[in-house]
Formats: sequence, C-alpha cells, structure tokens
Amino acid sequence: MTPSEDRSNDAVTTPTLIISLDFELYWGLRDCVPLDSYRDNLLGVRQAIPALLRLFEARGIHATWATVGFLFCRTKRELEATVPPRIPRYRDARLSPYDFSLVGRDEASDPFHFAPSLIEEIARTPGQEVATHTFSHFYCLEEGQTAEDFDADLASANVAAARLGVELKSLVFPRNQENPRYAAVLRRRGLCAFRSAGRRWPYEATAGEDSRLRRAVRLVDSYLPLSGRRTVAVPRQTAHGLVDIPPSAFLRPFSRRLCGVDALKLARIRRAMTQNAEEGGTFHLWWHPHNFGINLGENLSTLGAILDHFDTLSRTHGMRSSTMLEAAQALTASKSH
Repeated sequence: MTPSEDRSNDAVTTPTLIISLDFELYWGLRDCVPLDSYRDNLLGVRQAIPALLRLFEARGIHATWATVGFLFCRTKRELEATVPPRIPRYRDARLSPYDFSLVGRDEASDPFHFAPSLIEEIARTPGQEVATHTFSHFYCLEEGQTAEDFDADLASANVAAARLGVELKSLVFPRNQENPRYAAVLRRRGLCAFRSAGRRWPYEATAGEDSRLRRAVRLVDSYLPLSGRRTVAVPRQTAHGLVDIPPSAFLRPFSRRLCGVDALKLARIRRAMTQNAEEGGTFHLWWHPHNFGINLGENLSTLGAILDHFDTLSRTHGMRSSTMLEAAQALTASKSH
C-alpha cells in the first residue's frame, strides 16, 4: 500500500506525517508588511503552488491547504457581496481587512488578493484537502471581536468555498490565535478538525504583536533544540467532538543569510520525524506558500530531502501521509470501535 492510498480507518497509533499550508497571500500580511516589500514572494506563489502540487502528487503526499476565504472570490464584486452581516470591530483598526479600496477587479488584475484558479488546481490534485483559514484572516484573540462575529465569518467562508465546489472540514487559526471558547462555533459551521497553536512557549497562542524575544527563540529553535525535544503529538478529540491536530514544526524557508546552518534545520526535522515514527505519533509540518515564493529551488530541495526521509520511515515504520481531515477521520473511527 502506498502513502497516497486511503487509510482513514487505520488506528491513530500509526505513525503519520501531516503537512498543512496556510494559504493567505497578502490578506495574511496586510497589517504588518508593506505590499511592495513582499511583492516577489507573493507573485512567486503562482509558481510555488503548482510545483508543490506536482511534487506531492509524484511522492504520494496528502496535504491540507488552509485557505483564506477572500481568495475563493473571483471578482471584487463577488468579494463585497460575500461580506458577512457582522464584522469584527478590532480595537486596533489596522487589523480589519474590510477596506477594499486597494483591492483590484479580479485575479488577473490583482494576484495578491484573489486566487480561485490556484484553489481549483489544489482541489483537482489527488490527496489534497482545501480547508479554511477563516473568511477574512480572522484574529480570534484580539480585542473587539466576538464569537458571533467569528460565526458570521465562518458562514461566509462556507459560502465562498461552496461556489468552487469545496466543503470545508478543517481549520487553521490565523496567526495561530487558537481560542478554545470558539469550539462550539467550529462545530456549528461543520468543521471537524483544527490545528492548535502548540502548548510550549514561545509557540502558545497570544494576542497582539509577537515580541522580538519570542520570534528570536522560534528562529533559533528551528536549528537547535531550545524548546527541548519535539514531543510526539497525537491528534486528540476535544469535549466538543473536534479533533485537535497540534503542530510539530514550522518549515522555515531558505535564507541566504542562514544557508550555512541549513543542515541543522534539516537534521532537527528528521530527528523529530524518526522519533514520531518510533513512538507511533504524528509529525505535523506547516508553512505558508509565500515562504516558497522566492528561492523556490532551494526550498523544494529541502522539502524533497524531508520527503526522502518520510519514504524511509514509510518502509521501516509504516509511516503514512495524511491530511488533517483524514487524521480526524482515523481518530473518530478508532473511537467508534
């Protein structure tokens, strides 16, 4: 049996590789990064996503693409028509994305704010799950938003996705702002699984801008074990019946400045994958497509080395590749027996 075959009914103790990507284009950066300073990364997504899909299909890799709902819209008019009846009133007004004055007419004229063609390509590729990153890149821990606002946001995400024939079943919280109080909202909107923020400092969910110290520790932790051993993570069912699929590692993109220590980054990931394979856990790797928007060849080379290690662990330990939804289905099936 190859990694690409359906194994949603396997026991959850089967070692598993989960890959999730936070697909947001400029909607995920608009409040913190000037467009001109990140233009090349965002335009590069148009090459990165097809390249990733070809690689995933060739290697039998399943992946979850958590996609901002705005990106499903084909035109600015369609986007405006899908705005929920209530929107968050963030205390920090810069966080609100609902000023569309700089948004173009459609995907052809504005590749930074629309992506229906890319979403359709993802959905057509075997083993790929199109999930949600909320409709508006909604910040669930910031002051000024409510559970009712979040509910309306997810309802609009479902509407936008349905236009492209997509049913949303998994969610990744923008900026990893996991809010446990919103679990009932996820269930009401038909979601089954979510990626939690992680329980270790400096990865735990927080509101506001990250401190320089937290960012610095996360950077170094990608290369050296500052946060300790990456523990075996097993998806768990919450009290609301949702399946929490915690992250294991962020795949930090290639950097000319840090390329001399890339071997440390790759070794850290491989060690954690091996540990999970030996202990029957889940290794959950995540990044953004725009991280591969520049230096695509170097980034694909690193990912290819990770997938080579996955192939080895698949042969030696039966490690499988799974989407977030498939992992949730496997856990639910095991609980029903």
